[in-house]
Amino acid sequence: MIRSAQPADLDAIAALHTRARATYYRGRIPQEVYGGAAELARTREGWSLAVARAGAEGGVLCAERDGELTGVAAFRTADGETTLTQLHVDPGHWRRGTGAALHAACLDAWRRAGVRRVRLEVYEHNLRAQAFYATHGWLPDPDGAQAGSHRTLWLAVGEPSGE
Repeated sequence: MIRSAQPADLDAIAALHTRARATYYRGRIPQEVYGGAAELARTREGWSLAVARAGAEGGVLCAERDGELTGVAAFRTADGETTLTQLHVDPGHWRRGTGAALHAACLDAWRRAGVRRVRLEVYEHNLRAQAFYATHGWLPDPDGAQAGSHRTLWLAVGEPSGE
């Protein structure tokens, strides 16, 4: 089930985010950058701000299975540009359709809001995520733009179904 995130979800979201990040950061950057109590608190605060955003400014969606949070996605629109800021699936739930369901729910929200183009930044060493995004139609920035160790991808969002 995909649903909007609630403030009561913040601890579970932050913990899931931390587990997911550890899979692609481990061995590449220092553990304190993505783990530990201080980073978990910072992560929770960031998610708190995202959950509090109003509809036109963005949203946070949770994937849930049998009452357990299995994935989370966040997006934000600012200055006329929509960005998929986060999409994480708990590593214990990979390859079960959770990411695809979250992605589809984001697409639905973007279409309803009239968004036609979305950007994201993906960690250059996160090849699993890059393959996922390529499968879902995301393309590398035509100018080769990178933000530090992250690659920029773009997605053209189609018209809503039935219109």
